[in-house]
Amino acid sequence: MIRRTMLGLLAAAAIAGQAVMAQAETVLRVTLQLPIKHHLGQNMLDFKKEVEAKTNGEIKIEIYPSAQLYKDKEVPQAVSSGAIEMGIASLTRFAGTIPAVDIFYVPFMFDSQEKVKKATAPESPIRKALDEAILNTGARVLWWQAFGQAIVLSKKKPIRLPEDMKGLKVRVFGKTIGETVKVLGGSPVLMSGSKQFLAYQRGAVDAGMTGITAVKSRKLYEVMDYLPLPRHADIEFIVIINEKVWQGLKPEHRKIIMTAARRVEKELRDKMNAIENQALEDIRPKIKVIDLTEEERDKWRKATRPVVDAYIKNAGELGRKLVDMAGKL
Repeated sequence: MIRRTMLGLLAAAAIAGQAVMAQAETVLRVTLQLPIKHHLGQNMLDFKKEVEAKTNGEIKIEIYPSAQLYKDKEVPQAVSSGAIEMGIASLTRFAGTIPAVDIFYVPFMFDSQEKVKKATAPESPIRKALDEAILNTGARVLWWQAFGQAIVLSKKKPIRLPEDMKGLKVRVFGKTIGETVKVLGGSPVLMSGSKQFLAYQRGAVDAGMTGITAVKSRKLYEVMDYLPLPRHADIEFIVIINEKVWQGLKPEHRKIIMTAARRVEKELRDKMNAIENQALEDIRPKIKVIDLTEEERDKWRKATRPVVDAYIKNAGELGRKLVDMAGKL
């Protein structure tokens, strides 16, 4: 009888202990539109490993890649509303409420990697202004993920000069990128990254704008023929967390998360050139890569200058301030 009582007490204690552990564990789900093998997915895996280790498993991070839960355009609202705790989205996906975020997609605004690094650094006034604006939507920016330079893909017809864009339907991923296509005489088609492959395969569009690494990870070289490199814009992604969820975390956990975020952000930014160069080398045998001359790039620069005025008109006072800040880099 005594033995049965002791066993019962031990079992009850074990169940109670498991309940306490379950209560102590906080699960943060992360939606990612790209495959986990993409460098953004690997960056998140690195973050997950450090946070889970340093919180002794009290925080568990679950990653849902390849737009399993939400398409990229849905991520800002999903995180802001609390439908999911965290998400990774292109910066331009906030342009609907904060048009000024498109500063990085204004052609040749940041025409060197040095300028990009200065503009995206945590202490940069450009970045601080955008992070604060995004926080007002109910989502906090944890860190920025370097995606790389914007490129152009085309089928059948190579696009080497600005006038080659005339009359083409072009996949774009944001309003300002769309303005660039319009200025060059094309018709922009806003489309999520996860839909590109089928759109190119079926001929729904003639060309598209994306990042170099996406061509490799999404195997876009299988359905497109040419890849010119105007290097006209910088693509940035951000990792966001619902602000109420953030405030509900223990202070020591928030510190661990921010420490890990700063580390993985810097590491990715520092190796972005190498990642892009390797991606280019890997796809060169599979698609015709067109390396533009500086003279040709200058023609793109001159042809797309009107986009700056369109951006300022759309982005208002904040946009004008960001353009001024960018000019001082």
